[in-house]
Amino acid sequence: MKTRVASLLLLATAVSAQQPFPELKLHAPPRALPAGATTEGWPHFLGPHRDATTRETKLLDRWPAAGPKLVWEMTRGEGYACPVIAEGRLVYFHRVGDRETVDCLDPETGRRFWRFDYPVAYEDRYGFSPGPRASAVIDDGRVFIAGVTAVLHALDLKTGAVIWRCDLRADYGVPQGFFGYGPTPCVWREKLIVTVGGKKEEGGPGVSVAALDKKTGKTLWTAEDAWGADYASPIVARVRGREVVLAVLGGESRPATGGLLTLDPADGRVLDRFAWRARTFESVIAGSAFAVDERRVFISECYEKGGVLLEFDEQMKARPVWTQRDFGLHWMAPAKIGGHLYAFAGRNPPDAELRCVDLATGEIKWRDDTRFEEGGRVQSFFRGSILSAGGRVFALGEDGLLAEFELSPQGAAVRQRVRLFNATSTWTLPALHRGLLYVVQNERDARGGHAPRLLCYDLRGE
Repeated sequence: MKTRVASLLLLATAVSAQQPFPELKLHAPPRALPAGATTEGWPHFLGPHRDATTRETKLLDRWPAAGPKLVWEMTRGEGYACPVIAEGRLVYFHRVGDRETVDCLDPETGRRFWRFDYPVAYEDRYGFSPGPRASAVIDDGRVFIAGVTAVLHALDLKTGAVIWRCDLRADYGVPQGFFGYGPTPCVWREKLIVTVGGKKEEGGPGVSVAALDKKTGKTLWTAEDAWGADYASPIVARVRGREVVLAVLGGESRPATGGLLTLDPADGRVLDRFAWRARTFESVIAGSAFAVDERRVFISECYEKGGVLLEFDEQMKARPVWTQRDFGLHWMAPAKIGGHLYAFAGRNPPDAELRCVDLATGEIKWRDDTRFEEGGRVQSFFRGSILSAGGRVFALGEDGLLAEFELSPQGAAVRQRVRLFNATSTWTLPALHRGLLYVVQNERDARGGHAPRLLCYDLRGE
């Protein structure tokens, strides 16, 4: 049920000025933004271009020995969401106790503008975090959130007031799935595009993707298909000169089915359907489609089939150019540099490593397990995430290592490296905005004992 509740302020605490709060710890103000620096907002998961890249420039060339300076930190709740920053505000979605919670903060000081929360009842069947998987989205003065139980809210960015609410489980029969509901919505013009994967009636047609009016929450179109929502987020990309929705789908099904659904964002018409999913029942696809250029799209899964490069013809039909079993990415986006893709590939930490694949042939050019010895122990990035900024490449390892890499078809060189903390499940892609790097620590720090935190580091150049 969708309701217009713009006047509802009871669940949002709006304040007239930025306020400190007990979970916030201030360290040191950041440097001034360098003159002439290129900056971009980070309004949604995967950054301004939905490919883990930003055009930000004039970042700090060399870090201090202890790493970039910490500006502020916030003790946080449960979940795997990425902070988003746009229109002068940072929005972070997490679970505090038994309530899914949105904190709207000042990006430079961490001080709070408002908090919105609502009760949630979800326990992960595999013992992972019960918090939200999907990140918030900021667009045109609004915040959109999709909780772990498939409840959507649109909030006013300035005040935190609820604009509308939509329960996908009630409206479409969305199942819980392996790890709850996880895909981040995608804004396209006046539409909010969400993967649904619900089936209202047993044996009836399923709704794989839906578009809602971003101002009212009203359903504008639905795309019927048997494939369910997985943990990849839909994106809109330009392919063959037209904008299309690229939705990687799967969900909990027997037999396990899924793949890439290509849709017209205007009306939801299915343009193409390419199957790509492991046969294993307990398998998911968590990586969004990656638009290599206006003809080619890369998708992958890490359980069986690996990666595939698709080329679209003028009728918007995709054909595989190559497949590469050893370039299966668990959830991270690859980095495209010249004619190659680079990513941390592999399903589990012992097997995960940094790899380079030739875009023309699918050949693996090199593999690097990124292992090194320090402090009497062997360390590695394992299933790391790559963030590209203004021609520089940064990587966050899944237990708190941060590094800058120089990547080429000849190999990977570590330009600088530091351990920020020692905490497992560091699976959230960092966000970068106006020279500040936002890193999410998802588990307790074994080195310093710190509870899970949202950390802001100063990467501004001199």
